Amino acid sequence: MNLVRYRTIRQEGTEEVVIKKSRFIGHAKPVETEEEAIAFIEEIKRQHRSATHNCSAYLVGERDQFQKASDDGEPSGTAGKPILEVIKNKGLKNVAVVVTRYFGGIMLGAGGLVRAYTDGAVAGIEAAGEIVRVLHREVYVDVDYTWYGKLENELHGRAVRVGGTDFTDRVIVRCLPEEPEADAFIAWMTDLTQGQAVLSKGDSVYYIEGE
Repeated sequence: MNLVRYRTIRQEGTEEVVIKKSRFIGHAKPVETEEEAIAFIEEIKRQHRSATHNCSAYLVGERDQFQKASDDGEPSGTAGKPILEVIKNKGLKNVAVVVTRYFGGIMLGAGGLVRAYTDGAVAGIEAAGEIVRVLHREVYVDVDYTWYGKLENELHGRAVRVGGTDFTDRVIVRCLPEEPEADAFIAWMTDLTQGQAVLSKGDSVYYIEGE
């Protein structure tokens, strides 16, 4: 994916809700590909093979091009679609969710099932933690030691993310401006160091906003 920023979840999370004696266990996981999403769903099904249902949905891709919902034996539209709607309504990408149901003996009806699977999906996602991932570009700033103090102060003043510093015969600072600002950052560095910095771009890397 090359989105500059997108909402997703931090890690795999699991949480349980009990509704009219039925256990609904929400499982959520960040995934990068459709294959990862399918593998996660199959793994949960293996772990909970004795469950009444393992209903699921996933949404993957820069343009949400990979999405699927499964009712896994529940009445059509009462489980998989509500789970997918939770993912969409939260504005999340690259997420797979499974809601496992252990039947408690009380029928919920179609409306009750929709609410229960919605609640299960929300619980799993909340346990996983919602985050925003922001695309940054590595820019290596190679300067003589005489520039390092000024460079450090300026980077700190502009709150530029720094990924590390190497001290050899010169100083190489791994700066991480946001992707759209990389060229402007390079121009600023050139001006700041009066053209004496050796500047090179590295990889694009996602970081969690605010961390």
